[in-house]
Amino acid sequence: MVGLVGYGVYVPLYRIKVEEIARVWKKDGKAISAGLNVKEKAVAGFDEDACTIAVEAARRAVQHAGINAADIGAVYVGSESHPYAVKPTASVVADAIGASPELTAADLEFACKAGTAGIQICLALVESRMPAWIKYGMSIGSDTAQGRPNDALEFTTGSGGAAYIIGKKESEVIAEVEETYSYTTDTPDFWRRQHAEFPRHAGRFTGEPAYFKHVIGAATGMMARVNMKPQDFDFAVFHQPNGKFPIRVAKKLGFEVKQIEQGLTVSLIGNTYSASMMIGLASILDKAKEGEKILAVSYGSGAGSDAFVLEATENIEKKRPKKSVFEMIEEKEYIDYAEYVKFRKKLKSL
Repeated sequence: MVGLVGYGVYVPLYRIKVEEIARVWKKDGKAISAGLNVKEKAVAGFDEDACTIAVEAARRAVQHAGINAADIGAVYVGSESHPYAVKPTASVVADAIGASPELTAADLEFACKAGTAGIQICLALVESRMPAWIKYGMSIGSDTAQGRPNDALEFTTGSGGAAYIIGKKESEVIAEVEETYSYTTDTPDFWRRQHAEFPRHAGRFTGEPAYFKHVIGAATGMMARVNMKPQDFDFAVFHQPNGKFPIRVAKKLGFEVKQIEQGLTVSLIGNTYSASMMIGLASILDKAKEGEKILAVSYGSGAGSDAFVLEATENIEKKRPKKSVFEMIEEKEYIDYAEYVKFRKKLKSL
């Protein structure tokens, strides 16, 4: 049995409403919010970045798993907003949680699915007999809001992080990963060149030929691989670039809203990029019971999707986090656009 033995989520305290952003640009905030199905987004504080968010999520994952961090032999951090172009976030996280120095570590980047790519690597390392010293692996998805002012992305891109610890001790695994599958093509729907401050995107092209093609491709490929249908799952979670795409893709695949609603967090914190699907999955694990099946599908522009089939074990109800994802999201403080800009500019100067 190889699977998840612990997870941790961190969402910054600050929030800005979509209507507040629209007010500054003299747009119809209610119409934009309704069109995106996003009410507000989480904003990193002036002293927070993808690294500090990753550290906090990692600490919570170690606490939830109840393991010795020194036994973690691999740490991977997926992000589009690593604070350094050359200087790993993963080594900072490893030191901060007490996992170093006997471990392998690296930063990953595949738009919004780098964190799930890290999970796949950890699954392989933990299950493999070589290197034998890796008892646990940790993968983190962590990002801060990136969006050009007055661009569509500014209304949806949020900040947050999620960390997962992978192990194979039967008494510790809370959700067994039964299978994983990936679907990848060269589809240039979203990109950011070196030294560019903001990412660029191909507008409507990011929908059908990019997000929907890859999420549906990964989901259908995964279900065919394990011979399962939508009705065989108790929960499903998909990458959430906005509040409408995951609902639409679920319906296209044949899932009901009740199967995905527990994992829908985007309306309250925005699209947290590499952490998006991972935070949604954590919310599902907050409620899942023994024997329940979960389909989880990430998406990263460029483009690709990673799919996972998980089954909750008898350990899951014994190891609930002290605070659920939705309880964490409810702890918030609203800021206006001026404070939002101040936080962003302060972060850039650090």
